Amino acid sequence: MSNPNAYGTPVSDTAFRKTWDREEYAKKAADAEEKRKAEGKARYEAKLLGKKYHAPVDYSALEDTTARNQRLDVASMVGKTMIVPAGSGMGKRGLGAGFYCKDCDLTYKDNLQLVEHLNSKQHLIATGQSGERQRDEEERKAWQLDLGVRLKEREEIDAKEREEKRRKRNEKRKKDKVKKEDDSWEGRLGIIS
Repeated sequence: MSNPNAYGTPVSDTAFRKTWDREEYAKKAADAEEKRKAEGKARYEAKLLGKKYHAPVDYSALEDTTARNQRLDVASMVGKTMIVPAGSGMGKRGLGAGFYCKDCDLTYKDNLQLVEHLNSKQHLIATGQSGERQRDEEERKAWQLDLGVRLKEREEIDAKEREEKRRKRNEKRKKDKVKKEDDSWEGRLGIIS
């Protein structure tokens, strides 16, 4: 061992340095190359079919899309001044002048483009949503039942609605009849209402 340095540690002490596992990095490089080749082949096949290639997404890991629970506040940016880097004026990538989506790192020139982007599949996937809306319990139930049962339930609902309308109509007729009788007594007694 050589003489200690100013910090009191031996000069040959290099245990703090990172050691490189060549096999691990070779495996990572091979996996990346295999993935790149597979994606290139998929892009080529999609191009031959005249379609656009999109990387596959694992929808099982995403949650269902839900309605926004707050309003979009685009009016808060009106009249504000923003300092923008010189090179950011080209394209949509990065923070530029306009409406910025932090999740996708995109800038839009007006609020309509921003709203369309917020509802797009690209943004929903970037925020961890699948783009599939949650179905109501009734809708799920409707798809599970057969047509005969659904028709029978609908007829029952229609019958209840007709009965409710009939009941309201009869109540109104009774009220009108009572009112006419009251009016006739008032007229006989000389009372003007």
